[in-house]
Amino acid sequence: MRERGPPAERDPATLLEFGVVNLDKPPGPSAHQVAAWVRDMAGVDRAAHAGTLDPKVTGCLPILTGTATRAAQVFDDSRKGYVAVLEAHGRLPADFESTLSAFETALYQKPPRKSAVVRRLRTREIHRLEALEREERRALLDIECASGTYIRKLCHDLGLALGTGAHMGDLRRTKTAGFTDATLSTMEDLADGLAFWRESDDADLLCEVVSPAERALEGLPTVTVAPSAAREVAEGAPVYAPGVIDAGLAGADPGDLVACYTPDGAAVCLGHLVGDPDAESGTVVELERVLV
Repeated sequence: MRERGPPAERDPATLLEFGVVNLDKPPGPSAHQVAAWVRDMAGVDRAAHAGTLDPKVTGCLPILTGTATRAAQVFDDSRKGYVAVLEAHGRLPADFESTLSAFETALYQKPPRKSAVVRRLRTREIHRLEALEREERRALLDIECASGTYIRKLCHDLGLALGTGAHMGDLRRTKTAGFTDATLSTMEDLADGLAFWRESDDADLLCEVVSPAERALEGLPTVTVAPSAAREVAEGAPVYAPGVIDAGLAGADPGDLVACYTPDGAAVCLGHLVGDPDAESGTVVELERVLV
């Protein structure tokens, strides 16, 4: 097992091989194309985005690089945040805000015909739906919702409930899990950071854009394992109780996804909690993805 060392002390090459960029996706390319550009620019074998955005949509698109792509599943059930323009086909009624509040619940949605997933009726939770601004026929909506929610469909259904009809105008993603639009970097920022590092061996700009991939695991329950146990995990062994040094499992239930680390904070694996970390023997975490 090649150890990466503490996240804050990694050299640029190691950072790129196990990193994450909180990218501000530009309008035009698909999320898949943007991930491919990041892969080629960084000179790594793989890159993966944290949730599809349509070509015209901008905003928060975390990109995992290199080995960090093995952790992409942490974004599967993450909450998303958006700001969207609702274009009503008539004057917004006086009870507009009360209609919005009625949509703060679990909604039935069927993916559109052009979707890449099976068009099956499903439920998606709307955690917050508020109007930041409104005009006679338009409103700027602040939305926090479950992963996989179709904002275009939400705007259409709002129009039906309002009695005016409506469609989605501009859309921007503001949040993906713990990544927000407060710390976004552009493709140009990444290109500048890479160029400056390669030309001058100064990685300060690059480190402002690329973070250790452990940032993507924040919020998951944690298990800290001994270095000897980490080497066994790298060979495919589960995490056994004798190898556990510490655990941050408050609120975690059996079967929940957890992240395992070495004492210096380096990620070792993702797995599912199956046992008591305070026990003298037995399996504590069944492996899902090895990250070393």
